[in-house]
Amino acid sequence: MLLGRWSALSHGPSPGPSQMSWRPQYRSSKFRNVYGKVANREHCFDGIPITKNVHDNHFCAVNARFLAIVTESAGGGSFLVIPLEQTGRIEPNYPKVCGHQGNVLDIKWNPFIDNIIASCSEDTSVRIWEIPEGGLKRNMTEALLELHGHSRRVGLVEWHPTTNNILFSAGYDYKVLIWNLDVGEPVKMIDCHSDVILCMSFNTDGSLLTTTCKDKKLRVIEPRSGRVLQEANCKNHRVNRVVFLGNMKRLLTTGVSRWNTRQIALWDQEDLSMPLIEEEIDGLSGLLFPFYDADTHMLYLAGKGDGNIRYYEISTEKPYLSYLMEFRSPAPQKGLGVMPKHGLDVSACEVFRFYKLVTLKGLIEPISMIVPRRSDSYQEDIYPMTPGTEPALTPDEWLGGINRDPVLMSLKEGYKKSSKMVFKAPIKEKKSVVVNGIDLLENVPPRTENELLRMFFRQQDEIRRLKEELAQKDIRIRQLQLELKNLRNSPKNC
Repeated sequence: MLLGRWSALSHGPSPGPSQMSWRPQYRSSKFRNVYGKVANREHCFDGIPITKNVHDNHFCAVNARFLAIVTESAGGGSFLVIPLEQTGRIEPNYPKVCGHQGNVLDIKWNPFIDNIIASCSEDTSVRIWEIPEGGLKRNMTEALLELHGHSRRVGLVEWHPTTNNILFSAGYDYKVLIWNLDVGEPVKMIDCHSDVILCMSFNTDGSLLTTTCKDKKLRVIEPRSGRVLQEANCKNHRVNRVVFLGNMKRLLTTGVSRWNTRQIALWDQEDLSMPLIEEEIDGLSGLLFPFYDADTHMLYLAGKGDGNIRYYEISTEKPYLSYLMEFRSPAPQKGLGVMPKHGLDVSACEVFRFYKLVTLKGLIEPISMIVPRRSDSYQEDIYPMTPGTEPALTPDEWLGGINRDPVLMSLKEGYKKSSKMVFKAPIKEKKSVVVNGIDLLENVPPRTENELLRMFFRQQDEIRRLKEELAQKDIRIRQLQLELKNLRNSPKNC
């Protein structure tokens, strides 16, 4: 009683249930005991020459059927595509997707067609690949679709979350292009950034796009018009990565504080004038990758170059962010792939699964985040209806201004249904690419250094061939001149 009175006198009226401190919320959370379980060595993927590229991406993409990893390669860029059941050691001569002329910087699976993958590269192109049933049997060099529109290397690709065949790409030309893959052309260009775009994230229905940029600004953009709805100038919190927090109308960014410590910040998407909260994480220098699970309202923070994954629970009321626990590992991670919800093992109460890239060991290590439950029955409270594999919109509907929430599915019966969607590549003719009145392919600057060298040597060969041809024609001309002179001087002509 004395303690209660002292608390009331010190802090005013006692808080209601919605204003309680984080400790009671922490104790009552059903996810407070979530733990990370690393797969046995035989269920890992070993012997993979993971790329040594220092670009800040995950270099890994996974869905319910395949695992794709960007690899180190001499000349051009390549990535592996491995069926998930094919665990263990991967042979050095395993077939690759190797059609790019420059390093591959990002790869993403189509959320609605599980054998279609998009890649982007230093060669300024975006390519769409169709992986055959059962995986690759030989090297794949021919893409289903080649998309040219950027004038510099392309660092990011993202599929639209609810619309089939709409792809976003961000290049080092500071532009975001929106591609309609039904026609194989860019249909919109977002040109509001003044430096390299670091990250893109969509809200649940894909009506809003948020970006972080090297110009230290956080933006919320209406993608179809390219209009910037909100903008934050982050001087004290230098933003690196951003993620929409489902339907909460919140954004979470990771970045660096003015004291060079790693930091996270929570924002109201409708008012970016000031973050709702900022929290220091630690003094390490590696990038913090955020992952948000809208079904469990859990946020995962994984540091590049360290082996830890921290996880939190997000709420709409103060204190907004409740620390749960930390998964620790001595092996540093270069990047992480995330399994879509329909690929999880619901019988083991698995709520999230990472695929961790361990470069030094050439290893891909699955890490399952598990809610400990004694019952073997389906746990409906941790598996609500979740976005499935059916698109809610066609490209024409979305481009026409329609927004629609994702088509939801239940995980109760386990995911066995394969998507009925089939990708049909449009027939394209070589022509100019005009977006917003600008021809994107006119006066395209040089691409990668390797490509420049190849073009130089090709031109040298062509010049040599033309010189030889010219020399031969000179000899032929002299021969014909001599023959003509002989004909004129012959006795018959006298």
